[in-house]
Amino acid sequence: MPSESLLFMVFLIFTGAAVFATLALYARQALIVSYIVLGVVMGPSLLGWVTDASLIKGVADIGIMFLLFLLGLNMHPQKLLRLLGSATIITGASSLVFGALGVVAGYLLGYTVVESLVVGGGLMFSSTIVGLKLLPTTVLHHRHTGEIMISILLLQDVIAIVLLLVLQAGIGHQDLFTDVGRLALALLGVCGLAYLVERYVLLPLIARFDVIQEYIFLLAIGWCLGLAELSVWLGLSHEIGAFVAGVALASSRISLFIAENLKPLRDFFLIIFFFTLGAGLDIKLLVDVLMPALALAAVVLAVKPWVFRWLLSNAGESPPRATEIGVRLGQGSEFSLLIAVLALETGVVRHQAAHLLELTTILSMMVSMYLIVWRYPTPIAVRDDLRRN
Repeated sequence: MPSESLLFMVFLIFTGAAVFATLALYARQALIVSYIVLGVVMGPSLLGWVTDASLIKGVADIGIMFLLFLLGLNMHPQKLLRLLGSATIITGASSLVFGALGVVAGYLLGYTVVESLVVGGGLMFSSTIVGLKLLPTTVLHHRHTGEIMISILLLQDVIAIVLLLVLQAGIGHQDLFTDVGRLALALLGVCGLAYLVERYVLLPLIARFDVIQEYIFLLAIGWCLGLAELSVWLGLSHEIGAFVAGVALASSRISLFIAENLKPLRDFFLIIFFFTLGAGLDIKLLVDVLMPALALAAVVLAVKPWVFRWLLSNAGESPPRATEIGVRLGQGSEFSLLIAVLALETGVVRHQAAHLLELTTILSMMVSMYLIVWRYPTPIAVRDDLRRN
């Protein structure tokens, strides 16, 4: 396709995203939902203005790499060790409950065992974007509620990375354990190399040239993409390599600066990713799974807050705080969307199962947004007395 056509496609995406994002903000919705809806509207299923979503898929995948890189930057190894306690128990127990819920739902809908496992895996996580973006800054950084939510979400991220590793091996294949073992060794090798390069190359370079912000910016991008490419060469995925690259730099004093400066670049590519996701959705298949997705989303919205509330209350948290955290974490995750896409690409699930997981996630995020902005302080709260920046 000519470069002018690609440029026109980018124009459609970002101009349309600006319009749909404005509507989403008025409707108190997460912006990622508006990007997905825009993709559905402009994609082959409706208007057909973007008929070859695969053209920009490679660019879109960069957004996921940067997302995981930034998640890794926030996962200081010492912080992660401090989380090994009540947060681990809460995250592990809740993940088992939500995973079992998805497996049972998949079984009742007639999916294969593997497809049911993927649906269950996708329901294990809560949205980092919804959970943290709707927290006031003071709560996010200086209060116990923010600490608990960050702890749970970070540990969920670790579980998600493991699940992505299994999907990369191809769950359901006869040589699954061999493949997972091989990939686990590759992951250990990437982690070891990341540690050595970070300690003996990156940190000295950062210490010497940290006043040159442009250089630090380029160094971070090169490090992220370089380790991502190495991971692919070893049979892993770009996403896992980017995550390891972020964790390796998390202990550096410059990690906060890198995270803040990469956010606009990450958001640019994520808009394209979520648009591509929407453009790839088949309206006919969505109609086929609409009723099951509505029912499953309703179950997620009812069960997730209650499970988190019960676990947190038993861990010693006050009932009001436990209830609030449960509501804020009571939805599907952007990781669920990534799992659905990867499972479909690797042939692990059929389109119907992937669309069920995607639509359930989107619906649960939309309703959860309304519940949060109506009940708790957020930057986009409905009432003035609840609006907190």
